[in-house]
Amino acid sequence: MTRFTRLLIANRGEIACRVIATARRLGYETVAVHSAADADARHVRLADLAVEIGPAPVGQSYLSIPRLLEAARRTGADAVHPGYGFLSENADFAQACRDAGLVFVGPSPEAIRAMGSKRLAKERVAAVGVPVLPGYSGAAQDEETLLREAERVGLPLMVKASAGGGGRGLRLVTDAADLPGQIARARAEAQSSFGDGELILERALIEPRHVEIQVFGDRFGTLVHLGERDCSVQRRHQKVVEEAPSPAVTPEIRAAMGEAAVTAARAVDYVGAGTVEFLLDRDGGFYFMEMNTRLQVEHPVTEMVTGFDLVEWQLRVAAGEPLPTTQDRIGLNGHAIEVRLYAEDPYHGFLPQTGTVRAWHPPTDEGIRVDHGIAVGGEVTSFYDPMLAKLIAHGRDREEARRLLLRALDRTVLHGVTTNRSFLRRILAHPDFAEGRATTGMLAGMELAPPQPAPAARALAAVMLADADGPEPWHSHGGAVFRLRLAWPGGEELVEIVPGGDGLSVSLGDSVHAVRVLGVADGMASVVLDGIRRTVPATRDGQCLLLDLDGATFAFEEAPLTKTAGRGAGAGGDRVTAPMPGTVVEVAVEPGQAVAKGQKLLVLEAMKMQLELKAPADGTVEEVRARPGEQVAARSLLVKLALA
Repeated sequence: MTRFTRLLIANRGEIACRVIATARRLGYETVAVHSAADADARHVRLADLAVEIGPAPVGQSYLSIPRLLEAARRTGADAVHPGYGFLSENADFAQACRDAGLVFVGPSPEAIRAMGSKRLAKERVAAVGVPVLPGYSGAAQDEETLLREAERVGLPLMVKASAGGGGRGLRLVTDAADLPGQIARARAEAQSSFGDGELILERALIEPRHVEIQVFGDRFGTLVHLGERDCSVQRRHQKVVEEAPSPAVTPEIRAAMGEAAVTAARAVDYVGAGTVEFLLDRDGGFYFMEMNTRLQVEHPVTEMVTGFDLVEWQLRVAAGEPLPTTQDRIGLNGHAIEVRLYAEDPYHGFLPQTGTVRAWHPPTDEGIRVDHGIAVGGEVTSFYDPMLAKLIAHGRDREEARRLLLRALDRTVLHGVTTNRSFLRRILAHPDFAEGRATTGMLAGMELAPPQPAPAARALAAVMLADADGPEPWHSHGGAVFRLRLAWPGGEELVEIVPGGDGLSVSLGDSVHAVRVLGVADGMASVVLDGIRRTVPATRDGQCLLLDLDGATFAFEEAPLTKTAGRGAGAGGDRVTAPMPGTVVEVAVEPGQAVAKGQKLLVLEAMKMQLELKAPADGTVEEVRARPGEQVAARSLLVKLALA
């Protein structure tokens, strides 16, 4: 046995909260670490002890091995759980913990190093008979070699960061002319995210399934798998929806894929939780992608269909205990589906979003689990990954799980930060997903028009905005009509409100609605809309009213009655502004330079993502207000153009 009593969680957000919950149930004391930006975060409040380890940038806090080790020393922690992301797959961190006498709750540094490089991992598993896709995984990393090998492998091609995962440093190339630029961007993103710019090339399968196997090993040489997870629903190679089991996997494929995953893990004497990821083609063939030497974001769906707590397994294995079961006793019960709630705008390029959490009401229905790190009043900043929470549903079969998760999304309230909630609901309702036909290409063909508020929702918003300065201010006019101009992202209209009977008659264009607000308490409005009583989440954020209706959150404001221009008719097309707070990593133009529509002007990095900002039209650069390395605020002017 390797005894430890105080566990430091070298992470943040929902995974830190998740680890704390199991650790405390097992009797361990917990230590949270946090940056200055996370001083009031939920994981800090939940832990027994907490230590600030640096400023907001991850390189000076969550990625600083010396500061993490110092936090362990100061608090008397004798074990470290890395969570996922950050340093969870960093062999140097695992080795540093070992050298400091700390128990690292994860695999050995040797196993992490062997599988942490996609290049070396692919070579190793191919040697033991695990199927791999053709590609290039050589040590030579100069551009000339990569371009030559790309030509040999052929298109379509995946350019992949050898270290790390999560869609960072990953590019699909279908046009040879794009290859040099995509290699450069993948390398830069890999270096920024993982501190390692090494790349591999791999033949791309078009619209395959992404299926992964959860494996677990102990110190006694026992290795098991706990079935598969289907993670095919992705955007920008980042998983959005995961489920277990996969609707495309037969018992025969599960057995073969499970055996291949265990074989891959055994090749590095694997101990702890790990995931072997495969691409599954339409004919049932599968190919090794990578092995993640850590717990996965989507581990809850495996927990819900197997009944095992994988964090508990991690802690017990780290303490020297054997696995609590054998392969022949592991079965799958029912179906589980998980969605990732991101701070992003799916209807405007999936841009990460920031803000202050004004209201948070997660669903509490039976069969629903919510893993989160959200606290009311907390700031969602541009420094960290935009994932805020995970909603997981478990049902007797896939359709019940899907139905439960749809209802859970409808009952989730998060105000103050734009999220992808309505988009997640749209995915679950999509016929391809409902029928179990989703592939990695599904989201590319989805309609991304933002939802618009129904007339009844607009009528309610008008009443609540008009009522903001006092009890029904239009009553002072007797029976006169009260008018206001209602505005929301995507439209605006003149609204007329007339008192009558025990409610209000609200006219919007050609429709008339009866509205009665019975009361508002704890962010919930009890209302009667057109004779139907319901409870509507409602939050004031400055001059903005946030309402949840029909599975989406809508933001309403009162515009001047004299306004005639369309909503959003502010900045002209000659101004390129920052769509989010971030760091300028490249400026590609200079004053006086002629540019064409779609030409790259600069590159902005935020929330681990690099975004190219392009010229909106032909013209000449008049002014450049950004410099590489500079932090810029959202909506700040970066480049001014003189349009042709």
